[in-house]
Amino acid sequence: MLNFLQTLLPIIIYFLLIILIIVGIILGIRAIQTLNRIDKVVDDVNDKVQTLNGLFNVIDFTTDKIVSVTDKVVDGISGLIRKVFKKRHKEIDNEEDE
Repeated sequence: MLNFLQTLLPIIIYFLLIILIIVGIILGIRAIQTLNRIDKVVDDVNDKVQTLNGLFNVIDFTTDKIVSVTDKVVDGISGLIRKVFKKRHKEIDNEEDE
C-alpha cells in the first residue's frame, strides 16, 4: 500500500500542477486582453481631452483677464475708501490739536 501511495501521489501532484499552470496561462492571457482594451479606452479618452484643450485655454485666458480687471476695480475702490478715511482722520486730528 505504501509503495502504491508513493507512486500515485507524485502523479496526482504533477497532474494538479499541470492544471494550475494551464489555468495561470489562461488567466494571464485574459489579463493581457483586458489591459489592451483598457489601453484603447485610455487612448480614446486622451484624444477627446486633447480636443478640449483649446476650449480650456480660452476659458483660462478669459478668467485671467476678468480677474485682472476685477483686481484693478477693487484696488481703485479700496484706494478711494482709504483716502476718504485718511481725510476724516486728518480732520479729526486737526480739530483735536486746535
